[in-house]
Amino acid sequence: MQSMIENESRFTHTQVSSYQVLFIMCLTVVAFLSQTLSSHFLFAEQSSQPNIVLIMADDLGYQELGCYGQKWIKTPHIDKLAAEGMKFTNFYAGNAVCAPSRCCLLTGKHPGHAWVRNNGDPKLPEELREKYGWEFPGQNPIPAAEVTIAEMLKQKQYATAAIGKWGLGHFGTSGDPNKQGFDLFYGFNCQRHAHNHYPKFLWRNDVKEMQPGNDRTLNGETYSQDQFTKVALEFIRENQKRPFFLYLPFAIPHLSIQVTEESLAEYKDVIPEEDYVHKGYLKHPYPRAGYAAMITHMDRDIGKIMTLLEELELDENTVVMFTSDNGPTYDRLGGSDSDFFESANGFSGLKGSLYEGGIRVPLVSRWPGKIPAGTTTDLISASWDFLPTIADLTGTKPPKTIDGISMTPTLLGDADHQIEHEFLYWEFAAYSGQQAVRMGPWKGIRQNLLKKKAELKTELYHLESDPSESRDVAAEHPEVVERIEQLFNEQHTNSEVFRFPAIDKQ
Repeated sequence: MQSMIENESRFTHTQVSSYQVLFIMCLTVVAFLSQTLSSHFLFAEQSSQPNIVLIMADDLGYQELGCYGQKWIKTPHIDKLAAEGMKFTNFYAGNAVCAPSRCCLLTGKHPGHAWVRNNGDPKLPEELREKYGWEFPGQNPIPAAEVTIAEMLKQKQYATAAIGKWGLGHFGTSGDPNKQGFDLFYGFNCQRHAHNHYPKFLWRNDVKEMQPGNDRTLNGETYSQDQFTKVALEFIRENQKRPFFLYLPFAIPHLSIQVTEESLAEYKDVIPEEDYVHKGYLKHPYPRAGYAAMITHMDRDIGKIMTLLEELELDENTVVMFTSDNGPTYDRLGGSDSDFFESANGFSGLKGSLYEGGIRVPLVSRWPGKIPAGTTTDLISASWDFLPTIADLTGTKPPKTIDGISMTPTLLGDADHQIEHEFLYWEFAAYSGQQAVRMGPWKGIRQNLLKKKAELKTELYHLESDPSESRDVAAEHPEVVERIEQLFNEQHTNSEVFRFPAIDKQ
């Protein structure tokens, strides 16, 4: 009997041990499957995030694209983006010149709240200049506290690149693109460096890459625009298995007028030239043809990007947007001819002005199957709307203190649920000092804010009936002027760097 009990006990012990082993094995398998499935779903979630390609031309006017009515300059690839997506007719740049406009775009703030409100060279320690070998000063850096689109997208582990012209702070400062969320920067850090398209070097992050055959004269062997496109294509290939944000602030068609001979040939015997008094930058022998060729060259590069997205089967999961940082150049500067090309569409003002010609710019957006093809919207919007729009499209959380409103409902064909701006506000601490408000059909503007004791006069225009801002109707609508002046006062915040002596609180 005792022997039977002992045998039963051994059997029970052995059986329990086997069950324990089996149980542990099951737990191990479940844990492995759980981890595997979790990784799979994480990858699936990441791969379902749309890629974002945001392309910005430099000083491109509202009507310098075929899809916006340009007669001389050919832009078939951008026109195709518009045909396969959506064209905006009431879209505005962040500001009237380079650096402040880029700041508004990347941080989602209008110029009354954005850190950078004008171009300008910073006062930085000499040791930084010596450490990095700066030949150009760079612009006033955006602070570390500012949250850019690239930083926001790190919530979803996006690969990020800025390729082209930066203008928001040199390396070693808080505005260093690598400190503002970009894994890769390639191009011109300083806007002054970008005044020549055949530079001696370009920056890859904080390392200079020499450009073969270039000496910053009119021509060279290595065209910066081609380099930007080459690096952009490399970035797409390297990151095709993960979501990416590719910000392409190209330097075309900003002066100087420079382009490859192959691209120039398309226009040299087609566009008529005429004598003019040359001012600033390098002189091109065929300035009108050269200017048109620059834009068409950029358009062709955009076509290369779209072709690669299609080849890699990424185009249906990639949102592509194209815009400009401000209006076209004035006074035939560098040989440019905005009058000949009707670059500003008959709007008043050009670059540097808060009249329509200086800030109303093209925007086309494409996302196959999501953005309705061949559509046009008159939604009143501005480049500080990019940040919340991209947040919506990618499922990321935007910063709280922004002025932008997501354009996603309009982009996805659901305009009935689009929240619209009560107003858009600009200020520009240059060209006499300006403020402007777009409020529905109304546009208010006042100038001379750089004078301490200026007599401030608000002009008022009804844009729907007077898009060229040719008839000031302020005297006829005092209640509208009063509301706009209230916004002038409410939306401006004092800046230590960019002062408005006429209105700043002491």
